[in-house]
Amino acid sequence: MAAEPDSPLYLGLDFSTQQLKVVAIDGGLSVVHQDSVQFDSELPEFRTRGGVHIHPDGLTVTSPVLMWVKALDLLLDKMKTAGFDFARVQALSGSGQQHGAVFWKKGAARTLAQLDPGQNLHQQLQDSFSVQDSPVWMDSSSRQQCDALQQAAGGALRLAAITGSTAYERFTGNQISKVRQTRPAQFQDTERISLVSSFGASLFLGGYAAIDYSDGSGMNLLDIRDRKWSRICLEATAPDLDQLLGAPCPSTAVLGPVSSYLVQRCGFSGSCRVVAFTGDNPASLAGMRLQQGDLAVSLGTSDTLFLWLQQPRPALEGHVFCNPVELQAFMALLCFKNGSLTRERVRDRCCAGSWDRFSDALRRTPLGNHGNIGFYFDTLEITPPAVGLHRFDSSDSEVSRWRPEVEVRALVEGQFLSRRLHAERLGYAVESGTRVLATGGASANRQILQVLADVFNAPVYTIDLSDSACLGSAYRALHGLAAGSGVSFLDLVRNAPEPQLVCSPHPAAQRVYDQMLQRLARLEQKVLEKSRA
Repeated sequence: MAAEPDSPLYLGLDFSTQQLKVVAIDGGLSVVHQDSVQFDSELPEFRTRGGVHIHPDGLTVTSPVLMWVKALDLLLDKMKTAGFDFARVQALSGSGQQHGAVFWKKGAARTLAQLDPGQNLHQQLQDSFSVQDSPVWMDSSSRQQCDALQQAAGGALRLAAITGSTAYERFTGNQISKVRQTRPAQFQDTERISLVSSFGASLFLGGYAAIDYSDGSGMNLLDIRDRKWSRICLEATAPDLDQLLGAPCPSTAVLGPVSSYLVQRCGFSGSCRVVAFTGDNPASLAGMRLQQGDLAVSLGTSDTLFLWLQQPRPALEGHVFCNPVELQAFMALLCFKNGSLTRERVRDRCCAGSWDRFSDALRRTPLGNHGNIGFYFDTLEITPPAVGLHRFDSSDSEVSRWRPEVEVRALVEGQFLSRRLHAERLGYAVESGTRVLATGGASANRQILQVLADVFNAPVYTIDLSDSACLGSAYRALHGLAAGSGVSFLDLVRNAPEPQLVCSPHPAAQRVYDQMLQRLARLEQKVLEKSRA
């Protein structure tokens, strides 16, 4: 239903890898406007593929920061052409691809504060960045800096205990360290370092926006428990880095009004507030409206788990971030590389390429698969770091083959048991009200989701994740205005569309899979040792 002509609106933006997208919602949480700018096709002058430049070494991956600026110019122009009424926007927030860094040149703050409403942003900001090509999350060129940071912190597990993750090449702190070491003149000419999220917020504020706690957790620099920059990590990365980063802020913080530039150029109200931007994964958690005890599973090319945690236990795998919608809570991410492509390979080999036959195999085999457990790592897995195909019978002996229907169930049970094992190692626990929210291509297969429900002993619901970061940002904009009065995020968005219940766990599931989980943990260790050898 269309919003009333003068009712308040709330904007959510997402500076993602391949596009800049916007969603506007009204006070009833209905989407009333959407638009986007595709980087490759609509800004071809930057010559990106998939929104990035992959450098000759195959490890360095960057994006032109001015492309993001120009995309915002184009998006705002599109909205004006469509007749969007900016004056109705009461608050806006946004998200950015996690880990990317923007290096503002000395003097850029003055330029931001004195923007001429008669000119585009990219015309005025073209000389405002000391590093023109921003390192992004796909970059894996900073292994040397990761090793140095872990050593300074007292080891990988100690670094994870402080920052929520071991040292990752894509994490911002290691990228900052690499820029300082390899491009010292440009680093010396830097007055501020933003994440992609806080950079986006800065464009709306007309001044430097603080990095929020949740996206700041993906830098290997923030102490996730006291929510301050870790002195050990800062000193290992760059001198006076706290001055370049500025103090971090709560993810619900109202940073200030939109800039006079946007008031005059687009017609925003001077009272429109900018709520702290965050990372795309935290914003997706908000868009999915996860709550304590919930688990979201994205079943795509890779499988990703989103967890809501109260008491995290950072480990050598996975990532723990500050929660973007509840100050005292946390969230975790686990990524598994062998997802849908592996399921499709087993479907092709065991079921002649038929999903119907794949589903029938799951339907005809019992919970627990007569004790057979399989590990299917077609490519080197992230969690755990192992490779190869490993089949174990009920006595834990390795075997070379199974009947097709046993293979199918072993694959799906093994994948979901592994997801549960590593989620529990980060502090996740299934509770009485736990919901598993499934999305991605494989979420269309009811029998796969039934195994998911059984392994986690929780009902499975399906959700649409396509706009979750944008939608979550719009929800967060609305919540930012109310957070100061103590209204919880979940209370504020309780009228949003509910996910659809697909299946519930079998009564015997808990007994079967609690026992299998213990076996899988032992066998996974065996597989890890074999992979290392």
